[in-house]
Amino acid sequence: MAGVVVIFWGKTTLYVMILNSAALAVAEEPGVEARALAYLSREVPRWRPENHCFSCHNNGDAARALYQAARLGEPIADATLGETTDWLERPERWEHNGGEGPFSDKVLARIQFAASLADAVDSGRSKDRGALTRAADQVAGDQSGDGSWRVDVEGNVGSPATYGPVLATVMACRSLRAADLQRFTTPLDRADRWLRKTPVRSVLDAAAVVLGLVDENDPDAVAQRRRALDLIGRSEASRGGWGPFLNAPAEPFDTAMVLLALARCRDEEFPGRSEAIRRGRAYLAAVQRPDGSWAETTRPPDGESYAQRLSTTGWALQALLATRAVNAK
Repeated sequence: MAGVVVIFWGKTTLYVMILNSAALAVAEEPGVEARALAYLSREVPRWRPENHCFSCHNNGDAARALYQAARLGEPIADATLGETTDWLERPERWEHNGGEGPFSDKVLARIQFAASLADAVDSGRSKDRGALTRAADQVAGDQSGDGSWRVDVEGNVGSPATYGPVLATVMACRSLRAADLQRFTTPLDRADRWLRKTPVRSVLDAAAVVLGLVDENDPDAVAQRRRALDLIGRSEASRGGWGPFLNAPAEPFDTAMVLLALARCRDEEFPGRSEAIRRGRAYLAAVQRPDGSWAETTRPPDGESYAQRLSTTGWALQALLATRAVNAK
């Protein structure tokens, strides 16, 4: 059967979709990653000179995307990340950030900076594993008694820069594992138990649960992961991408989180995984702005926030990098 081209306008961008008898395929525009890399390479080093402080959005989420790109061989200039790396290697100074004053949520800030430092070490841009261990010690000290990391959120669901407790817990565990798995066995065990039991109320929660339990095969973990993937499968928007809840319009951040989760799960866990990833990538390509960024995912939607825009763009680029291999097949 010949393909039928369907053209429609999204929020800011023209979508081109091709229907055939087998599936709905979406053409992904080339150059998406390159534009995002160029945008973040400009923005990440700008914040500190202009605002006299380091930030969780520029030097946390956005920098992590650049470290991950560098690990994959992208030519990220030393000057782009040099000052960020120097800052991250001094976790003892994180609470004395300068500029705008103390962090509104220091627990969240430590999680974000530690995650960025873990990627800096993983990419080879930082050689200071001792700094990563000291950072992880700080993060471990913030764990709640139930095993989670509690952070402030906007409303009832996390956002790119505020995370929410499920994503915060998964990101904290990621840093502890990267620093020293044996040293942090006890807090990691507590967190794993919490992740197996926490209610999965949103697409963000579902994606974070999949990421947090992806390597666990005990019955409780498998059942929790199955619940999360079921919600993800039912929540895909009709035109591709994911929003925060079932039947919600797609948003760049929620789509990025789902792509990161699907990149790590197995085909047998999520039938049609490769096709879902390609549709999600195509959605991100379609809504990317001309400057290489993505519009900020805010709660409630359609707000304006530079912090959320930088974090949204960082998460979107991480998702594209993580799903390169699937998209190339």
